[in-house]
Amino acid sequence: MSNFAFNNPAFQQQDPRNVATYPGAPQGAQGAQAASFQHGTMDAAANAQLEGMYAAPPAGAIETDRMSVEDTVWKTAGLFAILLVTAAVGWVWTLGGLERNPYQGVSMMPWIIGALGGFVLAMVITFTSRKKVRPALIFAYAAFEGLFVGGISAFFEAIWPGIVIQATLATVSVVGVTLALFASGKIRASKKATKIFMIAMVGYLVFSLLNLVLMWTGVLPQGQAFGLYSAEIMGIPLGLIIGVLVVIMAAYSLVLDFDQIQQGVRNGAPRKYGWLGAFGIMVTVVWLYVEILRMIAIIRGSN
Repeated sequence: MSNFAFNNPAFQQQDPRNVATYPGAPQGAQGAQAASFQHGTMDAAANAQLEGMYAAPPAGAIETDRMSVEDTVWKTAGLFAILLVTAAVGWVWTLGGLERNPYQGVSMMPWIIGALGGFVLAMVITFTSRKKVRPALIFAYAAFEGLFVGGISAFFEAIWPGIVIQATLATVSVVGVTLALFASGKIRASKKATKIFMIAMVGYLVFSLLNLVLMWTGVLPQGQAFGLYSAEIMGIPLGLIIGVLVVIMAAYSLVLDFDQIQQGVRNGAPRKYGWLGAFGIMVTVVWLYVEILRMIAIIRGSN
C-alpha cells in the first residue's frame, strides 16, 4: 500500500471465502443465496421477485449503499470544491498583507496554519478510519489543504508572476494523462513497481527531511533558496532532476489510488468509504501540485 489514506481493509484484496474484515462488509449473503439455489428452495414468489429485480433500472450507490467509482468521483469533486474556496481565502489573506505593507512582504500564516492543520487531520483520519469513516474530518482536511495551497501559491506568485497557472495546467495534465492511461488499461499497479516506489518514497522523505534540517540550522548558503534543491549538477539544478522523478512517483501513486478504489468497489465496501477514496486522491494531487510548483520555481529562479 502506498497512500496512507487507503490504510483500511476495505481497499485491500479480500479473503476468497468472503470473510468480512471491515465494518459494513458483506456478510456472505451471496453464498447463502447460492445455497438456496442449489437445494431447490426457491419458490414461485422468489422467482417473480428476481424477475422484477432484473427488469428494474440498475441500482446506484445510493440505493445499494455500496461504494462505486462514480460516487467516489462526485465526492472527490466536492472535496476539491471546498479546497478551492479556502484556497481563495488563503490567497487573499497572503497577498493582502503585501498590498497593505509592501516592505513587510507576504504573510506566511495561511501557509503554516493550513500545513499544520492538514497534517494533523490527515494523521487522525488515517489512524481512525480503520474503525469509522468521519466525512466531517475529511471536509476539514480539504479546508486546511485549501488554505495551505492558496497561501503557498500566492507566495510563489508574488515572486514569479504566472507560476500558479503554469503549475495548475501541468498538474491537470499529469492527472488527466494518468487517468486516461489507467482507464485504457495501458498502465497498472504491480508488486515489483510498488516495491520500487516505496523504496524511492522513503529515500525522498529522508532527503527532504535532511534538506529541511540543513536549511533551518543555517548550514547551507543563504543564496540557496531551496536548499539542496538549488545545487547544480553539470549546470542542471538538482531540484529539477529530483522534481521529474517525484512527478513520476506521484503519477504512479495516482495509479495505486485508482487501483485501490476499484478494489474497494469490488469488495462491496459501504458507500461512505468513497470519502476515503476521495481523500486519498486529494492527498496525491496536492502533493503533485506542490512538487510541480517548486520545480517550476527552481527553473525560473535559475534563469
